[in-house]
Amino acid sequence: MQYSQFIQGSFVAGASTEVFEVVSPSTGQVIGSYTMASSDDVARAIDSASKAQSAWKKSGAVQRSDLLRKIALEMRADRERLATQITSELGKPYSEAQKEVDVAAEMFEWAAEEARRLYGRVIPARTPGIQQIAQLEPVGVVGGFAGWNAPAITPSRKISAALAAGCAIVIKPSEETAGVALLIAQACQRAGTPAGLVNMVFGNPAQIADQLCNAPDIAMITFTGGTEVGKQLGAKAAAQMKKATLELGGHAPVIVWSDVDIDKVAAATVATKYRNAGQVCTSPTRFLVHARIYDAFCARFVEHVQKLQVLDPFDAKAQMGPLKNQRRRSAIAQLVANAIESGATLLVGGKSLDQPGFFYAPTVLAVRDKQADVSRIEPFGPVALLIPVQDADEALHEANSLPFGLAAYAFTNDMQLAHRFANEIESGVVCINELQASLPETPFGGYKDSGLGSEGGTEGLREFLKVKCVRQGGLA
Repeated sequence: MQYSQFIQGSFVAGASTEVFEVVSPSTGQVIGSYTMASSDDVARAIDSASKAQSAWKKSGAVQRSDLLRKIALEMRADRERLATQITSELGKPYSEAQKEVDVAAEMFEWAAEEARRLYGRVIPARTPGIQQIAQLEPVGVVGGFAGWNAPAITPSRKISAALAAGCAIVIKPSEETAGVALLIAQACQRAGTPAGLVNMVFGNPAQIADQLCNAPDIAMITFTGGTEVGKQLGAKAAAQMKKATLELGGHAPVIVWSDVDIDKVAAATVATKYRNAGQVCTSPTRFLVHARIYDAFCARFVEHVQKLQVLDPFDAKAQMGPLKNQRRRSAIAQLVANAIESGATLLVGGKSLDQPGFFYAPTVLAVRDKQADVSRIEPFGPVALLIPVQDADEALHEANSLPFGLAAYAFTNDMQLAHRFANEIESGVVCINELQASLPETPFGGYKDSGLGSEGGTEGLREFLKVKCVRQGGLA
């Protein structure tokens, strides 16, 4: 495909002197390149969004809803091309890429429905003749940042929520999966999105972050990515009194109790753990297994991991593809080596695969002393830690021991224990006896260092709105 910038409704070349190359993680070969955006390009995108905002904030709920539905239809019509681009740029198995396109389109469909339900409220007055209304208004032009690990879902969630709330957006998706984002921009263009309402720029991340955070016309920042970068971006936004929603990293605990069906839970969690090669912020990672079933669970977990088909992601049999880039593969190799040096037992995997691209074997570590770096640092890759726990107090202590709280999971048939886990685990999402951490209609956001605010659900949509209290009397 043709890589470019998307500014004021048109696809244009960047004006900087820097060129970015997009690399296939399956082969390590360059599959495309583009000129990065200059500061003037970003300024033009902000200006076009500001002009589009003036009209869009006055649009009615039905108009917004109709546009979002049309975008969803265009994305569904382009499903195969989008899925192919995801697999080419990210390395996600093609069948998973198809599902991602479906969910991304559903983000627009759900926002289309909810755009018609952004209700304010009437507040009973203290005295006759006074009317008090809390009304919702668009926050203004949004500056967005999206990572590469969900290249269709994450931009779609931000764009759809912004448009539904009456906001224009300038978004910087990942440079490494620019093609996927640009296909979403094409869907927006074909659907008749007003010029300037959606803008996409790709360039120097720090430079664009500074420019969006400092621009007077940008009212809000929404970011999905790593914790350290998110903290820096949040601080930049706060310094300019801009609202910010931050969806950051995790290190999801999984409590597995002694009363579960071991094989059933092992099979389900393996499938989820190694989805997208573990490059998912909600990926189950720290398995806190009751000591009574620890050895049996480890054995069944490893058996299921050994059956995973790690293949070219376009192969119909592929269950896991490569890591996104050499940086990730090197980071995983370093974490695994450190874990073994720190006393962890390697149960399976622990090596790069001898083939083109950035493939790494699905890895399982038995960890007892938790001194390894991977016990504290999110691996963001195909590494699972199996840790024995003696009782519920220890399980909860371990689950809450890190400064992260994005997603957590627990498996038990004891309803009292399930209730305790749901209420005492410190996480924005807690899944009991299931593994779906995020849907278009549910709020998704982290506790502690895992973020601020919500994405998804009514709660996520309202992040793009501000509240005005209007009191009206009869003095005039």
